[in-house]
Amino acid sequence: MIKVLIADNHPIIRMGVKSVLDSTSEFEVIADASTTAELFQKLEEVSPDVIMLEMDIPEINGIATLRKIKKEYPEVKVLMYSGQSEDVYALSSIRAGAFGYLSKSSDVDYIITAVRKVSEGSMFITNELAQRLAFDEGTQKPRRFFRKLSTREIEVLKLLASGKRNKDVAIGLNLNEKTVSTYKARLMKKLNVDNMVDLLQQAKALELY
Repeated sequence: MIKVLIADNHPIIRMGVKSVLDSTSEFEVIADASTTAELFQKLEEVSPDVIMLEMDIPEINGIATLRKIKKEYPEVKVLMYSGQSEDVYALSSIRAGAFGYLSKSSDVDYIITAVRKVSEGSMFITNELAQRLAFDEGTQKPRRFFRKLSTREIEVLKLLASGKRNKDVAIGLNLNEKTVSTYKARLMKKLNVDNMVDLLQQAKALELY
């Protein structure tokens, strides 16, 4: 039986996902968590095969949480899921070590398929996303810019776009402010802008708002 831990700050989402997984005999939801602190506390108590991790779970950035899981619990496989754009966050998640990415707009049946594939050590992304990644190479300006950015640069840009100050970005990503300033300068160069207004416009184009 595949043991699953669901990490999401919305009780109704956790209940819904649990209901879907419990509808088959191959899964057992052994725990759930509403914050990253609660998630790591649960990981000291239980040993899931798969963690379903919501990208925007409170306290720590979702990608940063994923990296921490991979470092401290390397045997656990992580399936990221979110209401955020697949185009941006699927690749970021996979680059950071996730075994798959599931959009909240996906069909319910995808949950079972995704958790099963991830538990087997296989990568899971939707067919729609796979097709876009394969056949839409460089045809859209935002995507072309996105391909220039590292996972960390996308994290910094997302936080800046949400209105965070350098200090807040540094705290959220466990960096120092000087490093954040360096990332900001690098983002401006890569996105071909010379001021924060234009940088945030590019963030909007990348659907980071």
